[in-house]
Amino acid sequence: MPLFPGAEPLSVDGGATGVLLLHGFTGSPKSMKPWGERMAAEGHTVRVPRLPGHGTRWQDMNLTRWEDWYAEADRAYQELSKSCERVFVFGLSMGGSLTLRLAEQYGDAIRGIVLVNPAVHSERPDRFLLPVLQAIVPAFPGISNDIKKPGQDEGAYDKIPLKAAHSLTKLWKLVKDDLPKVRNPLLLFRSEEDHVVEASNSRYILDHVSSSDKTEVVLKDSFHVATVDNDAEAIVTGSIAFVNRLS
Repeated sequence: MPLFPGAEPLSVDGGATGVLLLHGFTGSPKSMKPWGERMAAEGHTVRVPRLPGHGTRWQDMNLTRWEDWYAEADRAYQELSKSCERVFVFGLSMGGSLTLRLAEQYGDAIRGIVLVNPAVHSERPDRFLLPVLQAIVPAFPGISNDIKKPGQDEGAYDKIPLKAAHSLTKLWKLVKDDLPKVRNPLLLFRSEEDHVVEASNSRYILDHVSSSDKTEVVLKDSFHVATVDNDAEAIVTGSIAFVNRLS
């Protein structure tokens, strides 16, 4: 199946610090590559995997579940952990959910985590109908390209595959149940105006992780996909400083 332009994974071998960057639900590596390329320019070993079912056509996502996305994130983490002295994990939206799950599973083996508009729940009113709707309706209109900066494209689907979305809610439950296990240093970027993920997600995460080293940065000039929006440089420079401090 052909990939969206820019949806190819990114793999750069560098120094002893590994950085894993995970894209969001219905998105693709395109939303994370500029960030990953900047981390690689710092001399780090970088992986930006394409999660299963993403970057091709939305129907493919309905053939995958959260376990498939997590397995690919875990595979990339294991690859970095074998070749690097320290590993950081960065995640956008659902990529933030997967980042938290990795931190819950691997604990202090992950040196630090950076989250951008992470999701652990939804306040959409139709969320209660999802268990029924996913069995009869294949998809809803999409939530892609919530970007303030003109001319940007995250390489995402224009539909929400409902079987995949239903599986995502199961991942969220696991992540929320185990949030107290997260002790890793945490840097969280939250867009002041986000039309996809509500601010209550970041509040819940910050209130329930056990990390003593945790910082929230509010982005004033970006929407949901802040990694390719007006505040992308603030995310890059903040994460570089975070990695340098902890390395």
